[in-house]
Amino acid sequence: MPIEPVSVFPGEHKIVNILFATSEVVPFAKTGGLADVGNALPIELARMGVDVSVFVPAYRCALNAGQTIEVTSHHFDIPIGGKIVSGRLLRSHLPGSAVPVYLIDQPDYFDRPELYRERGEDYKDNCERFVFFCRAVMESIRLLDLQVDILHCNDWQTSLIPAYLQVEYRHARRFEHVSSVMTIHNMAYQGHFWHWDMLLTGLDWRYYNWHQMEFYGGLNLLKTGLVFADMITTVSPRYAEEIQSDPHGCGLEGVLRQRADDLHGIINGVDYDVWNPATDPLIAAQYDPANWRQGKTQCKSALQKELGLPQFERTPLIGMIGRMADQKGWDLVAEVMKEWGIREAVQWAILGSGEPGYQQLISRLAGQHPERIAARLEFSDQLAHRIEAGADLFLMPSRYEPCGLNQLYSLKYGTVPLVRATGGLADTIVDLESGMETANGFRFENYSAIELERTLARACDVYRTQSDTWKRLVENGMRQDWSWTASARKYVELYQRALSARKTGALLAAR
Repeated sequence: MPIEPVSVFPGEHKIVNILFATSEVVPFAKTGGLADVGNALPIELARMGVDVSVFVPAYRCALNAGQTIEVTSHHFDIPIGGKIVSGRLLRSHLPGSAVPVYLIDQPDYFDRPELYRERGEDYKDNCERFVFFCRAVMESIRLLDLQVDILHCNDWQTSLIPAYLQVEYRHARRFEHVSSVMTIHNMAYQGHFWHWDMLLTGLDWRYYNWHQMEFYGGLNLLKTGLVFADMITTVSPRYAEEIQSDPHGCGLEGVLRQRADDLHGIINGVDYDVWNPATDPLIAAQYDPANWRQGKTQCKSALQKELGLPQFERTPLIGMIGRMADQKGWDLVAEVMKEWGIREAVQWAILGSGEPGYQQLISRLAGQHPERIAARLEFSDQLAHRIEAGADLFLMPSRYEPCGLNQLYSLKYGTVPLVRATGGLADTIVDLESGMETANGFRFENYSAIELERTLARACDVYRTQSDTWKRLVENGMRQDWSWTASARKYVELYQRALSARKTGALLAAR
């Protein structure tokens, strides 16, 4: 049953109003999981009665995403360093909802082939581009006459917004009681720039100090957001703990420890309208917890045929989808696959792209063992669905993983996850050895190829020899609810806490 947020301001509106600022949102722009959150969370909040609007840059890909986009009458002039840069507001909505999407249009900054980098190099004016975006978001509140309670910012690209709120807008009309929430999706990306880019922000140099915006002689935008935001979230409870120490804090662990009381981990949800084997139109057979054996058997056979693998029903089929990078554990996977490609009767279904060295290695192994390894070095959303449905095991041996989504998709599809116990993977996957009542997969602690191989061997042995145990693992996972509903409720609770904290702070300041 939808909940109605209660205003902390007596006599004012009861519904919390959220402005969700992000550099990515499906279907307008995507490089990673942030884009999925930028779509699913606002839609779920709207279902709960929250008034929410989304702001995103008008990238070239966003304008070509096939969505209806209106030109508004709103224009703005933004000071950037010593110049004035003009822009305008466009308007669309999230598909399947009434959630408005406002696109900040400035062709010199955003009409480019990619979002942040091109040919392997970051755009040299990234700081300037996202200073403009942050200032334009703040100006849009005035232009649109928006009622806003919470500015929900995401990653370094939007992390100047809490600073502007505190420093420049705190006493402006409509902003007196606005609070800010800063969400960290991945600490590894912080927005590091040289110190002279401080001039682009328009903020006084007195904020360029080691407590606030300075970081080892440079400007750090994520640090800025963490310091100035009223509340901080990240995408799992375990990751919220991990980033308060080295190495996961990536140099900002001290800042996060200082803000520990305001730091909260909330697991990302899954959009079951898209990821649900009972209704998925992209898979060979639809199924649910009552008929999963028949459905997965058909999906596995169809996947093997599509990938050119022998259609062996009882051979464990291991799936892996995603970016080929050290963070995702590909160094461990490559070491295990070299050995298992020769001696172990398993099959691998690999989908993804990334670092050239890993792509070349996986391609070579697939060529040497075509009956056991199938690799598609690309990204295909359709094939991702079919791998989730057709694989028996899903592998995520990440070095670190703030939240992870594929393990949650896998649970729903009855594909047993095997993960390293880090971040959101540790929060969502319970190993078989912890007891059958709660077990939904396999996990290992130490980041090593030996540990991965041992755990993989254990999982394959259970698959081959303990069918009742495997059945319990599959059905435990399929019956779990990792939808956005629970996560959105936690965000609403956090928003109310931020509003209450802001109200209390304003009252104390007035005394």
